[in-house]
Amino acid sequence: MEQRISLITLGVRDLARSRAFYEALGWRGQEVQETVFFQAGGQGLVLWGREKLAADCGVESAEAPGFGGIALAYNVRSADEVDALLDTARRAGARITKPATLSELGFYTGVFLDPDGHPWEVAHNPGFPLSPDGTLTIPDMSPHES
Repeated sequence: MEQRISLITLGVRDLARSRAFYEALGWRGQEVQETVFFQAGGQGLVLWGREKLAADCGVESAEAPGFGGIALAYNVRSADEVDALLDTARRAGARITKPATLSELGFYTGVFLDPDGHPWEVAHNPGFPLSPDGTLTIPDMSPHES
């Protein structure tokens, strides 16, 4: 596992309020399916409903012990890397809360919890390209006219 983080997802209680806050700071994001994406240097910051984030991480509830409403994501270059990294995490003592599966959006993803309950998503998402150094680029997700 390379020493990097691809995305930080904040589980928020009010998406519109949180987006307005970050935009008032000068950040520019794009909203897709009730999720806001911001490019933040070589990684992304994502705002998503707190309950949805907890459920996606395989955590019992948004108020579960150890769940702080934040998930870290580690994007990889292939589905095989997702499986291998989840296995490495399991052998290191992680608890797999979401075995790797193909998501409704077409990316391959799984989640593990570190010893303190912090969720890490491991994902292969061909739509979010990684540079050779692991820098993630959030693509333009605005609807394009055909």
